[in-house]
Amino acid sequence: MFETFGGFLIYFAALLIIPMWASSRVKNTYRKYSQIQASSGMTGADVARKILQDNGIYDVTVEPVKGQLTDHYDPRKKAVRLSEANYYGRSVAGAAVAAHEVGHAMQDAEDYSFLRFRHALVPAAGFGSNTSIFLIMGGILFTISELVLLGVIFMSFAVLFQLVTLPVEFNASSRAMGQMVSSGVIRNDEERETKKVLDAAALTYVAAALVAVAELIRFVLMFLAMNRD
Repeated sequence: MFETFGGFLIYFAALLIIPMWASSRVKNTYRKYSQIQASSGMTGADVARKILQDNGIYDVTVEPVKGQLTDHYDPRKKAVRLSEANYYGRSVAGAAVAAHEVGHAMQDAEDYSFLRFRHALVPAAGFGSNTSIFLIMGGILFTISELVLLGVIFMSFAVLFQLVTLPVEFNASSRAMGQMVSSGVIRNDEERETKKVLDAAALTYVAAALVAVAELIRFVLMFLAMNRD
């Protein structure tokens, strides 16, 4: 599959281009719709708090955090953290991001299965991500196929984490769209713009999953080739 030098170049170029393209798409889409004011006039913080209240979630705080696109939900602290531009801003992009992060808080409150599974994978995925490449490279360098196999097994946990992240993120975005309309945060004619922001953000997770799967396949093929020899 990657036997020629040209094939390796194409492969590594793809590993660089796919994430860069996804990141650029997110930034450009966010920049565009951060200039468009939401008809409700609500800040991202207002949006987050309203959706939380509408769903009877009162133990989650909404806090500002420094940086751009640093928005996230912290399940340990029960906190929706929004970048300052989204926390204080009143744009369509900010409202979409805020609703998405509240989507994760809703998942947590409902004990959403994929979110619970992803949390359970964190230790194994972190260990696999940090150690697998060293095991694989060591196995290739010293021609020890068992070491490569061990590295592939550890890497598979990190890849599984990336794959499980996809339904978690897509579900949070789906919840965000539904809540923004039902809560009156956006009008029906703003759904298209809001969906573009959410879809662009999802691309980063899709790109990360594609790259992770491609890397895993490459090392599996290397392991098989070593055993054939």
